[in-house]
Amino acid sequence: MRTKKCLIFFLTFLLIMMGVGTIFSTVGEASELPTHVLTGYWQNFYNGAKALRLSDVPVAYDIVAVAFADATSTPGAVTFTVDSGLSSQLGGYTETQFISDIATLHSRGQKVIISVGGQNGTVSVYDQTSATNFADSVYALMIKYGFDGVDIDLENGINVTYLTSALRQLSDKAGSNLIIMLAPQTIDMQSQSSSYFQLALNIKDILTIVNTQYYNSGSMLGYDGKVYSQGTEDFLTALATIQLENGLRPDQVGLGLPASPSAASSGYIDPSIVNAALDCLANGTNAGSYKPPHTYPTIRGAMTWSINWDASNGYNFANTVKPHLDTLGWGTATQVATPVFSPTGGTYTSAQNVTISCATSGATIYYTTDGTDPTTNSLIYSGPINISTTTTIKALAVAPGMTNSKIASATYTISNSTIPEWAPNTYYKIGDLVTYNGITYKCIQAHTSLVGWEPPNVPALWQVQ
Repeated sequence: MRTKKCLIFFLTFLLIMMGVGTIFSTVGEASELPTHVLTGYWQNFYNGAKALRLSDVPVAYDIVAVAFADATSTPGAVTFTVDSGLSSQLGGYTETQFISDIATLHSRGQKVIISVGGQNGTVSVYDQTSATNFADSVYALMIKYGFDGVDIDLENGINVTYLTSALRQLSDKAGSNLIIMLAPQTIDMQSQSSSYFQLALNIKDILTIVNTQYYNSGSMLGYDGKVYSQGTEDFLTALATIQLENGLRPDQVGLGLPASPSAASSGYIDPSIVNAALDCLANGTNAGSYKPPHTYPTIRGAMTWSINWDASNGYNFANTVKPHLDTLGWGTATQVATPVFSPTGGTYTSAQNVTISCATSGATIYYTTDGTDPTTNSLIYSGPINISTTTTIKALAVAPGMTNSKIASATYTISNSTIPEWAPNTYYKIGDLVTYNGITYKCIQAHTSLVGWEPPNVPALWQVQ
């Protein structure tokens, strides 16, 4: 990948977190990622690829990785600022606009994460102190900008022990909705003994995707021990099988490719061949000479470097690969339409209006409020459901061409018990309720409170009830 060349700016964790309340942006609301996702890197620098505001990124990209965070003078810590060279290319692009653009992508259902590293990235996590600094600083960026997670693209070596610690500390802070993505080079995923593979297995329970860079690598050994040349379908399928048969779940494996011949030194492959490789891995069709030992219907998808190079190439990668990902389903099965509740459940002191939605076009939502599983003979959702007592809602979404076997549920407890006043220096977990100036707030990101973090000042941490 290309790297950013700019001055490194120092911002300490305390200065970030003690700033004016308006600098904070809401972290993306929790929602399931699609079964198959398209990931792309957005360049926070200009290198000849088309300069884009973050809001210019097409909705075809499910996950947008902002490249890159900057190292600071504090070991392990990172920071971020909108690059002045990029801003100049765009006729001005401010931090406020960038934060607003992240909110725009969230409103479209897209996730935005911060990428750490790149070809010349200098971030080093080598002991417990730097591991904690890394976790604290990334979490601070999530709170400030609204990032949904982090991408690890450290291409100059990693310390498995301490990077594992750093990511687990970050997970403890951010909660279960955190996206953790790894972008190792091809050589880094050749065997379980390699450092990146060890890291992936160490954090398998909190890992989202490993998007291996299947380019700039030359020929490599595949799962069957044979040598395969980069830039071919067999290269993608034979090397991806190494991960799929050695400990990672299929939904944690993605194929990373350049968006155009200009995006990498070598390894560009036509997006139609990427689609063939996905078919081969997902359901055994369109295979080349290499045949995987199994099929992997939930193979996660594809990644490209970069969205900017894709834009320079008429979005050929996104326009070719994303529609194909949407047709993969679950191999021989079809994708499930998923009901989503708002609010997502919990304890409240007053009646709640609950809404149910489904991102799948044309879906019909059936629901029950008596604890029984819904069927197509149950109530059909047509508007908010008023909850005044403790109630469990179960919902089923049925869409044309999709299976209707997935039922989602949420429990709402209406309680008149006393809710404590917000206090500084107190640990709050997701779902905790507090009052402040007579208003009830629910914690939406686990944290330890500080003076200056009063609920009205940090909407990324607290939600008005």
